[in-house]
Amino acid sequence: MTIKRKDSASNVSSQHPHKKLKEALSPDAEFQVVNANLTLSIPPVFATNPRAGVEEMLDSMIMRYSHALQGVVLSHSNLKFVDKVAQVLGDCPFLICKIAFDATVWSPRVGSSLSGKVNLCSPDHVSLLVHRTFNVSIPRHHIPAETWEFEYGPAENDPEFSKTTEREEVENVVENDGQEIDHSSGGKWVHRVTGERLGDKEGLLEFTVIGLTVANEMLSLLGSLQPDPFSERHRVLKEKGEEVGGSEGESEGESESGESESESE
Repeated sequence: MTIKRKDSASNVSSQHPHKKLKEALSPDAEFQVVNANLTLSIPPVFATNPRAGVEEMLDSMIMRYSHALQGVVLSHSNLKFVDKVAQVLGDCPFLICKIAFDATVWSPRVGSSLSGKVNLCSPDHVSLLVHRTFNVSIPRHHIPAETWEFEYGPAENDPEFSKTTEREEVENVVENDGQEIDHSSGGKWVHRVTGERLGDKEGLLEFTVIGLTVANEMLSLLGSLQPDPFSERHRVLKEKGEEVGGSEGESEGESESGESESESE
């Protein structure tokens, strides 16, 4: 690659990568391979080897969510320079070049069905891991109350409830691809009729994606076990639950203030 200097010191705006889905994959697939175009500013330390600089910059995108690619970048390949000439603008030592590459991204869609492994249960939500990496949270109001109920675990430092058999201790420890996850403390979600734990024998649970959350370039999912996950009644149930919690807190505050007034009298 040759370097071409421009005397005009015009500003270079950072461009987001343009993507194009490969025809071999379905646009609704969980994993996608996209053809992306990107304009990069390569540091002068890579002036003798621009390709190494580009690969290092692309490596920094791995396992991070890209809004332009609409997914988490898992790998990149087939790197090509669109132009044979890189530009140097004014006194800026950076090489401005356009590149094209193939990016493999994990791109879950709202409404799609996925499966994850249960790794935490609480009265408010169930936490899963998808592909042993990505976090999923299923809130309480998206767990069918007519089918599942939360069963609290043994109380800590309580001799009456802390006595468990060896079989129960083994059942409370689930192997997660070599990683042991302990469900003995904190409780579990069980079937109201059969008493079976939420998830299959391996701890896998199928859910519907109802939301995506991106924070610090990390993607997490919001899931639902309801047969109608996008129904308005689930939102109403959530709001009612928050109102009940708030009213209980207010009543407790009023009772405490009442007691303090009576004591002062």
